[in-house]
Amino acid sequence: MLALAGLLRIKSSTAASFFLPGRTLQGALLICFSRVLSSSSKSNGYDSELETIPKLVAQDQWEDPRIISFFTSPSTHVTISGILLRLKNNPRLAFKFFMRAGKQEGFHHSMESYCITAHILFNGRLYYQAGLILKDLVSHYLMFGELENVINLLKETSRVCNSYRNGVFDAFFGILTDLGRLEEARDCFQRLRSLNILPKVRSCNNLLQRLARSGKGDLSRKLFDDMLCSNMMPTVFTYNIMIDICCKEGDMTTAIALFLSMKEAGCSPDLITYNSLIDGHGKLGKCKEVEELLAEMKTAGFQPDAITFNAIIHCFILNRQIQRSFAYFSEMKRSEVVPNVVTFTTLINGLCKEGLTSTAMKLFIWMRLKGLKPNEFTFTSLIDGHCKARNLVEARKLVFDMVQEGIVLNHVTFTALIDGLCKDGKVEEAEMVFTAVEESGVTVNLLMYTVLIHGYFANKDSERGIDLFNKMKEKGLKPDISSYGAVLWGLCSLGKLSEAEKLLVKMEEQGLKPNLVIYTTMMDAYFKTRRIPEAFDLLHRMLDLGLSPSVVTYCSLVDGLCKGGSVTEASCHFERLKDLGLEPNVLAYTAIIDGLCKNSCLEEATMLFEKMMTEGNVPDVVAYTVLIHGNLKMGKLQEAFAIRRRIEEQGIELDLYAYTLFIWGLHNCGQKQQAWAVFSEMMKKGIHPDEVVYNCLTGKHNEKENLGEGGILENEMKSNVLGSLPEDRNS
Repeated sequence: MLALAGLLRIKSSTAASFFLPGRTLQGALLICFSRVLSSSSKSNGYDSELETIPKLVAQDQWEDPRIISFFTSPSTHVTISGILLRLKNNPRLAFKFFMRAGKQEGFHHSMESYCITAHILFNGRLYYQAGLILKDLVSHYLMFGELENVINLLKETSRVCNSYRNGVFDAFFGILTDLGRLEEARDCFQRLRSLNILPKVRSCNNLLQRLARSGKGDLSRKLFDDMLCSNMMPTVFTYNIMIDICCKEGDMTTAIALFLSMKEAGCSPDLITYNSLIDGHGKLGKCKEVEELLAEMKTAGFQPDAITFNAIIHCFILNRQIQRSFAYFSEMKRSEVVPNVVTFTTLINGLCKEGLTSTAMKLFIWMRLKGLKPNEFTFTSLIDGHCKARNLVEARKLVFDMVQEGIVLNHVTFTALIDGLCKDGKVEEAEMVFTAVEESGVTVNLLMYTVLIHGYFANKDSERGIDLFNKMKEKGLKPDISSYGAVLWGLCSLGKLSEAEKLLVKMEEQGLKPNLVIYTTMMDAYFKTRRIPEAFDLLHRMLDLGLSPSVVTYCSLVDGLCKGGSVTEASCHFERLKDLGLEPNVLAYTAIIDGLCKNSCLEEATMLFEKMMTEGNVPDVVAYTVLIHGNLKMGKLQEAFAIRRRIEEQGIELDLYAYTLFIWGLHNCGQKQQAWAVFSEMMKKGIHPDEVVYNCLTGKHNEKENLGEGGILENEMKSNVLGSLPEDRNS
């Protein structure tokens, strides 16, 4: 305290000059103290300690009574800064003294001593040791919200330590980032900027990336803007971080703007830049943009790597263009880029979604022969594919393989199983899996409830579907858009449109706004009940709310118009798809082909079918079945069986509906013996006939009632309107 009193005896005019705006009391006193030390101070009684202690430290005489007495003195906290300044020309000795002092019982370094030591060590290029000091400073003082004081004191002490570079400030900023104190690091940048001190771009890049990885993209954007306002020159790494953030958020407009901006600034994009943009566009299914970026990337001298090819393959899989995906897979191999687990899993997932499970299994085997170990996503895609194909035996085998290989079954796998069992009509078995999950201690999530609710409705058990929906709420789970969507879909599919309308109102009262899927579900239901004006009202409401109709929405529109006999209008809407930026997929083509077939426009339907294949859309069993139905309806048995051969070449198995069509068509053309032969084949494959099949064989059928004209397409529409749950889980 005597030292402090001595400092305050400085002439008032001199002292006033130290208390400038922005300067802390501690900093001002420290400057005063350093000046007193630099002048003759024998009269103050400190010269002895300031001369003696550094010498004893240099001689490593830590047990000397004078050092012991020094550390027990009340004035130690004031004097120690002066001793450190005396040792500034010997940074290693200063560090040694600082560390030894910190170990003394009852002694704690002040903020000043930390700052002085950090500057001394940086001046001596002892960066590692300086980092240790700064980390200790952060842990001791920043818990008390002293960020501004620490920065101010670092600024003040830089003068007395003759430290004119900004290395200490950059290191301090970097340490805050490395310690995960991201918001404090962001505040530190702002404070340093106000002092005309800027961290290195590399340190800012580190904070940008850490903020992005922690889901604080908004703070990354603000920091990036501040960097530009401070005339800092972003590097390719800076731009890559920001472009990647935008791509992950689906903000491709900003991503492209940054891409153009970096090129204008003379910063050349690299492979990572192009990969981020390709991946961002790919996840939105923008195949055209993806291919344009790939071409530009090659022109710039960069060769695509596994990440590039995986993003492109995924893009075409999203658009159900499986042939294009495999074309890039072939290019990948020709380019000697080794496919990885992600590559194979993406392709397997795509094949399974197209119903090509046999081909997917071949790829799965090939993957294993290549020494690649399938992960939970690979298995889940195959399990989901087999479940959708009603091949539950294979699905169970894959579950067993997962367990054998030590891969933990997760919510996704269980949900795929429940979904598959429900689709196969095995709702009770699905309930058993659901109950087993509950009893195993695994928390049943909203999606699992939603899948089983959907299963009940799909099997025409609305009562149990509603009961489970209520049970879910009783368990404390708040229904989301998907849960409400499942119930709405179920009610609409069972013709309970008035109940669906009431539930929609209730959902909106809960603060949930209907999304595109729900609007499409309701619109489809209006079309099915021939309430076409209401369907168009709903479409216009969607547009007014800024919701862009999807391909599925237009499929419902086309299908509804076709069933209402407005084939010409339906064709016009189909032709508008590309003008609206929507790529017609298999489902869209199937809807219009089905409508044309139902209205005896078989030639047009066949031409569209071929066009669909030319554009890279692989027909599924539904698309093939629709065209088979159209040919059989016109009595063209030869053409129908030719289509069947094409199906078999694709590895697609005929289902009950397809067999029913052939039996009906043959019997209708008077070829009863062949109809019975097809029936026998169906039985051998384990497909059990229903009443419709027997009616076809006995001639007691009525096409509209028994074949359920367009029924298979309607079921496919319902499935797609809901949103194909397993797909959503893996995306």
